[in-house]
Amino acid sequence: MMQLVAFPRLGNYFNPIKKLIVNTTHLKVIEIPKITKKTIYLGSKNSPDTVCVPFKYNLGNLIEALDKGATVLFQAGGGCRYRYYAEVQETILKDLGYNFTMYQVIEKDHAKFSELYKILLKLNPYLSRRKLIKEIISTLLYIYYLDKIDIYIRKRIGFEKDKNSFKKIKDDFIKKVDKENSIIKLTRLYYKTKKELRKVKINKPKNTIKIGIIGELYTSMEPFSNYELEKLLASFNIEIKRFTNLSYLLWQKKLIEKYIKFKIRKYCKYTLGADGLDNVYRVYYLKKHKYDGIIHIKPTGCTPEIGAMPIIMRIAKDLNIPIIFLSFDEQTGVEGLNTRIEAFYDLLKIKKEEENGSKLRN
Repeated sequence: MMQLVAFPRLGNYFNPIKKLIVNTTHLKVIEIPKITKKTIYLGSKNSPDTVCVPFKYNLGNLIEALDKGATVLFQAGGGCRYRYYAEVQETILKDLGYNFTMYQVIEKDHAKFSELYKILLKLNPYLSRRKLIKEIISTLLYIYYLDKIDIYIRKRIGFEKDKNSFKKIKDDFIKKVDKENSIIKLTRLYYKTKKELRKVKINKPKNTIKIGIIGELYTSMEPFSNYELEKLLASFNIEIKRFTNLSYLLWQKKLIEKYIKFKIRKYCKYTLGADGLDNVYRVYYLKKHKYDGIIHIKPTGCTPEIGAMPIIMRIAKDLNIPIIFLSFDEQTGVEGLNTRIEAFYDLLKIKKEEENGSKLRN
């Protein structure tokens, strides 16, 4: 009987990770449906009350996958309590009566090639190191190109003349890359997509409101967990910047870690776990680059971000940049979120008009 593989969803990153697993193991990856209320119900029902929301969403994803016949589960880890997800979830799922094998890819905040190779060899004894290296390079490029496309779109999606133009181009890129195994052709597809994105007509004013999104990594990257916050901001004709993506977490974070610690030494001398320290620095960055406001998002009960919030509030006050804090859990209401974002937008709009008026008078 052929084994079926599954792993928790995380936005569009499902596609490159699926491709890596399929090309290295030759096993089928189950298409877990996007997160829904059913996912949240299943995860919350079978999770301890005190765990964070991403744990519950992940567990719900895995239960849905097991119900579809999954026999092999993958989980990542690292950063904070995320490093314990795999062990705890495996125990819960086996207590529920499911029969499967679970592999944790990242244990100590970073993935090791040798450990990943050992895991994949168990699923495909004929996998060569050369083949794995080629597939890892291809996967990292796929992720990098996806992130670059998203960064370009966030700055402009709130101003496109024909709605969903950017989304159609991005979806087409994903569809084509999923069928392509050549690294050279993957790169060509990316540059072709960039040209298509530049052709999309936008109507973007000079003094548009700019908002930076900072906060916990899962809530930032999984649209359902933040109730499609970026889509909501775009509807207000706002330019968006979001820092956290897989490219940042996998390699960019390490490159700027010492620089971040140096820049915010006045406010924070020690690491805060996960992206806590990074988010303190991002307030400084957004002010320097003349952003109008900041939205900090996290799941309810996220310890690193709770520790970072008082420091973030202090630096935001010192730099005179408005900030709003949003916590998400299974009880969060869409209407309440819309109301808070609308009020924050009105505040930023008034503040910007007053600043522009003051400059004209001077």
